[in-house]
Amino acid sequence: MPLDIKNFPLVWMSYDEAPDHDHDEDFAALEVCFKRGAPFVILSDNAPTEEEDHDHSQEEKKRTALWMKKHKAELRTLVLAMIVIEPSAAKRLAFKTFGAVFSKFWGFPLRITVTREEAMDLADTLLSESVGSATS
Repeated sequence: MPLDIKNFPLVWMSYDEAPDHDHDEDFAALEVCFKRGAPFVILSDNAPTEEEDHDHSQEEKKRTALWMKKHKAELRTLVLAMIVIEPSAAKRLAFKTFGAVFSKFWGFPLRITVTREEAMDLADTLLSESVGSATS
């Protein structure tokens, strides 16, 4: 899940990864975002498909769980949402079912949009609301 944090607070995540991708780089990128202390959103326009489904090793799952436990507060307070752009109605429906489990696991909501423009509008709204709530 390579991350592009150059346009923070819009953090783009890709599910196109090489087989030897180092997930520690992804965690390090998120930690850089956390250190900014400002809310952000994660966006993805290429969510995984069943054909791309890959099982994580027990070691990867354990490493992820430990990392999440260490960063639980930041995940819940700084990541406003993960916004997935998915034009397919059938895939959006599947994501809605998955959303509650995702949110419980990661500590932030999964939101689904049809277009990139809709995703950007939603991101702007979430970021504006978080700034408004922080100043009130």
